[in-house]
Parts: sequence; structure tokens; C-alpha cells
Amino acid sequence: MAEVTAALVKELRERTGQGMMDCKRALIAADGDIEKAIDDMRSAGAIKAAKKAGNTAAEGAIAVKAAEDNSRAMIIEVNSQTDFLALQDDFKAFVNESIDKAFADNLTDAAPLAAAREEARLALVSKVGENVNIRRISNVTADVVGTYLHGHRIGVVVALKGGDVELARNIAMHVAATNPLVVSPAQVSPEAVAKEKEIFMALNEEKMKGKSPEILEKMVGGRIQKFLAEASLVEQAYIKDDSIKVGELAKRGGAEILSFVRYEVGEGIEKAEVDFAAEVAAQLAGSKQ
Repeated sequence: MAEVTAALVKELRERTGQGMMDCKRALIAADGDIEKAIDDMRSAGAIKAAKKAGNTAAEGAIAVKAAEDNSRAMIIEVNSQTDFLALQDDFKAFVNESIDKAFADNLTDAAPLAAAREEARLALVSKVGENVNIRRISNVTADVVGTYLHGHRIGVVVALKGGDVELARNIAMHVAATNPLVVSPAQVSPEAVAKEKEIFMALNEEKMKGKSPEILEKMVGGRIQKFLAEASLVEQAYIKDDSIKVGELAKRGGAEILSFVRYEVGEGIEKAEVDFAAEVAAQLAGSKQ
């Protein structure tokens, strides 16, 4: 049997990212053959990765990428189980390689990207011990597109007809900060308006008692108008100069805002509530059996 030296274990650990004892055991099983040990660990890692697939991945990172002529941009969300992993180089590399692939292939859906990146994903899951998922992508084309990334958790792409990249980026920055629902009031759904009306009436039930229908209509109408302004990008006061609205800002720049995409890490994902005390108690009970 070949000698398993500390140097060999160190090399395997550097090449795989696995623990020292795991590397030593793999080398012993492979009779000191580092390449065979790597293959064996990959096989075992694929099994581990499959087990991790059921774990909720609600953290992660957003990435954006724009064409040199700023006529097209891509935004992507890749999820991890912890924010700690989202800050690590291995995860960042996976995200960057994924958006580069999506951009190069001009993809409009996450499914083919996930399929193309599955081998790399499994390798990453095996190495870091966390579930990792490519959740969604958007591919935006327009006269001018602007992107903005706030840290690694919020990303925005804005599409303009006319204007320039600086204007598009400034509007994207505004969208990141205010999270509007739609571009213009006309795009707010009747369901959203009805829900807002219901909430307003429930909160102001006492104030409305004894009011005439005309007064009630005026009160509700005023609240709905305020809601439409708050929800609509073009009606919001610009964050860098609240004396003008975003729609006016675009108009002054010779542009019309066509659309925007705003991604925030984990939005819409239901996170499992973990009772760590119960989990530890269950593990202790199991260890006594």
C-alpha cells in the first residue's frame, strides 16, 4: 500500500475543498492514488449533493450583465442556504460563470441554464455542503438599458426608449431603493386597487362612521390616488431630487421608461422556521438509542 503523506493529503484538500480527515480516508481507500481519490470523492459528493437538494435555499446573490452597446442586459438570481456562502469566492465564481453562460446564449429562461450548469452546481454543493440553485433570469432588450447592483442582494435592469445609459442607471438606482410595483398608474391591477381600498376602509372604520357617501368617496378616492402614485415608478419623487418625479426626469432626458426588472435575494421564498432547541434534543435522543 502506498504511503499517504501529509503533503498528499494537503494537495487533495486544496484540490477538492474537503476536510482533512475526509481527504486522508479517501487517499487510504484509493491506495494513495490522488486522481482515483478525487473521482471517488466526486461520486460521493454527487450523493451528498442530492441529499442537500431538499434544503431551502433562500439566501444567495443577484448578478447583472450588460452588452457593450447597452442594448441588452441580463439579471440572474442564484440561491444558497446561507448569506455567508454568498460572500465566498467559489459561490461568486459559480454565479459569474452562470450569468456569462446565460448572456452568451441569449437565454430567456432559467431552466436551460440550470441544465447546462448542473454538473458545476453539484460540484459546488459537494464542496461547500449547501444547496445551491439557479432560481431565475431575465433578459432585457431596448434602445437603452441600465443596470444597478446594490451589494449582492438587490439588482435592477431598466429599459428606456431614448435617453442614455447614465439616465437608465440613475432610474435603476431609484428602483432599487423604492421597489415600485409598476411603471405607470395604468398598470396597477384592479385587484391591487381593491385590496388597498379594503385595507384603507378597515383601518379607518371609526373615522368613516356617520360620513356621507360623498365624503366617503372623497376619502377613499384620495387614498387610492396616493397609493397609485406610491406604487408607480413615473409618479414617485426622484430619490436624488424630490422636487421632480421620475417620469419627468425621464422626459427631460429625452426618454420613456418602458419597463424595469427588480430582483431581491429570496423574495417570495418561504423559509422554514427551524427550532434549534428541538433539533438538538432530537439528535441527543437519537444518540442514546
